Amino acid sequence: MRLIPLIALALLTACGSPSFRDTTVPMTAQADFDVTRYLGTWYEIARFPVSFQQSCTATTATYGFKDDTTITVLNQCKLGEPWGPVDQIKGTADIVGPGQLSVKFFRIPFVRGDYWVLWVDDAYETAVVGVPNGRAGWILARSPEISPEKRSRAEVVFRRNGYDPARLTETAHVAE
Repeated sequence: MRLIPLIALALLTACGSPSFRDTTVPMTAQADFDVTRYLGTWYEIARFPVSFQQSCTATTATYGFKDDTTITVLNQCKLGEPWGPVDQIKGTADIVGPGQLSVKFFRIPFVRGDYWVLWVDDAYETAVVGVPNGRAGWILARSPEISPEKRSRAEVVFRRNGYDPARLTETAHVAE
């Protein structure tokens, strides 16, 4: 299986991927992040292009409650095209600070990676996620499409955290 899931990228990006952000700009996670409202399924709207996710499209991430400090993670994508075969990876994420998670995937033993929720809208329908080294980042939503206004807001958040949103690539999904 060749899933290169949303969060697994954060674990693997130290392996030579380019940085999509100016790391001299401080990165800020959402201080009032509510992990219980973040639980559930998120669709990847766009991502920074990294080799680990090259074959993935129609990507989703599903978060569940494990205990007070840990959530479960299930990342899935379709290989090659939105109707292609499904690949998935499971893991856990420890809450290490407001909007800051440390993620571990079962197929990648002994490795943890940073996953920072930089912004989530008031309704918890759109989110921007990044990693401190700037080698990955995602726009996520509760549905496969977002409004131009939400997209614009997400790009503002990326810019504020030193990312170049012009380098984002769109994620295709099958119309539901």
